[in-house]
Amino acid sequence: MRRLTLAPRPDWQARLEALGFDFHSGGGVPYWDETAAWEFTTAEIDRLDDAAVELHRLCLEAAAHVVAHGRWDALGIPAHWAPLLRASWERREGTDRALYGRLDLAWNGSGEPKLLEYNADTPTSLFEASVVQWQWLEDRFPGTDQFNGLHEALRDALAARPELARGLHLSCIVPHQEDEGTVRYLEGVALDAGRATKFVPIDQIGFNDRLGFVDQHDEPVHALFKLYPWEWLLREPFGAAMAEAVAAGRLTVIEPAWKLLLSGKGLLPLLWELFPGHPNLLPAYRERTRFPAGSTVVAKPLFGREGANVSIARLGPDGRPDGAPLVSMAGPYGEEGWIYQEFTTLPEAGPGRHAVLGVWLVDGAAKGMGIREDDGLVTRDSARFVPHLFR
Repeated sequence: MRRLTLAPRPDWQARLEALGFDFHSGGGVPYWDETAAWEFTTAEIDRLDDAAVELHRLCLEAAAHVVAHGRWDALGIPAHWAPLLRASWERREGTDRALYGRLDLAWNGSGEPKLLEYNADTPTSLFEASVVQWQWLEDRFPGTDQFNGLHEALRDALAARPELARGLHLSCIVPHQEDEGTVRYLEGVALDAGRATKFVPIDQIGFNDRLGFVDQHDEPVHALFKLYPWEWLLREPFGAAMAEAVAAGRLTVIEPAWKLLLSGKGLLPLLWELFPGHPNLLPAYRERTRFPAGSTVVAKPLFGREGANVSIARLGPDGRPDGAPLVSMAGPYGEEGWIYQEFTTLPEAGPGRHAVLGVWLVDGAAKGMGIREDDGLVTRDSARFVPHLFR
């Protein structure tokens, strides 16, 4: 595993835009960064694949434990959401089958990859991890390979779902360039899978007693892909009606409601409780005082996103930060509570710059990887996407 320094393709912007990837830069700063690439061996890719499949298995066991024992509080989930999550979980092999997710891992090529978090509900960077970096590989390194079977896996998964036969609505917040890009990409994949599609902004989904949920043209919504977190959705004015429709099987939603069991940071201490010492896990607790003095600990809000409100601190004898935090990010999260995870080093990508490896799962199988680099120790929405290859 090594980081290569490269010259970008002379026409890289035009090449990306020809694919429909028009959010490659923001504020004059490239988000897509092909001045570098990460190179792996086949054995290293196999190890990442194995780690991702193992971690997904552990996460499903943790979800089953929560449902069986009613441990919603361990994940910071309100008890009145339990009937929806239980019904969705029971249909996970049928209409509530998961489509995709992204495991963010820390790994520098030695030892075991460690789970940082599981973006199980609304992961982005899918388009760039799929066809965009594959185009780059074919242009720059023909004859090599890439951990990337995302497009075909997504297409086949959508084609195999009979509950989408009446079509699929896709939705997100508008305007939001990155989210819209992700949703429009998945819309194209669904069309490749033979599914009729319609895009509807999240704030234009309506409800009436006769048809149930409808789009902006008053057409019924039978199946919905939503790039909008379940913990937000269920707090919307129509959240209770959606929960009732999903629990009753009248509405299919991708990702399904049971993915809320995996998408919050409360999953991390639960995994450590159930599988203590597992080589792919980092110690994590709901109470910071569980760590010994001198530990370096990452504080994460239960339902935070894109690095907001994350802090890193060294602990003193009382289990509280010993002096000022090493890192402290601003943001709107934390009201629901916090978890604390042991700090681990990330691969260095230059002075003060670090990389996170995101391994993508489709239908529970590892099907690709995307790498994001950021200045500092916390990966934020300002991170850059860097392609990869293996030999």
